[in-house]
Amino acid sequence: MRYLGIDFGLKRIGLAVTDPAGTMAFPFTTLVKKDRTSFFVELLAVLEQEDIQGIVVGLPQSLDGRETLRTRQVINFVRRLQRRTDLPVFLTDESLSSEEAEERLRAAGLNPEKRKAVLDQEAAVIILQRHLNS
Repeated sequence: MRYLGIDFGLKRIGLAVTDPAGTMAFPFTTLVKKDRTSFFVELLAVLEQEDIQGIVVGLPQSLDGRETLRTRQVINFVRRLQRRTDLPVFLTDESLSSEEAEERLRAAGLNPEKRKAVLDQEAAVIILQRHLNS
C-alpha cells in the first residue's frame, strides 16, 4: 500500500511518499498554498499521479497532549480533504517532527537556505515513517 505523508502548514505543506511496498518514506515535494482551491487541485493530482492508497497527516498537539489552535486547523484540513477523496486518512502525532527534521538536515550539511526549502518534506518523512513503524 502506497502512502502519502503530509506535514500541514498554513503556507507550506510538506509531502512525503512511501516506496511501492509501503515500508519506507521519502521526501516528495512542498506545496505552497496560494488559495484553498488550487491547493486541493494540486494535492488531488499528486494522489492520482503517485497511485496513493492512504494518507497520513501529522497531528500537532501541545507537549502535554492538549489540543491547540494548530490541532484544530489540521483537523479542519482533514475534514476538507475527506470530502474530496475516499482514501483512508490517518492522523499521526507530529510532536517535534520539525525540530527533528531541522536537526537531520543540519547534520547532513545543508545550508540554511537549502534546509528551509526541504524542511517541510523532511518533517513529512518523519511523520510518515512514524506511522509506518507503528
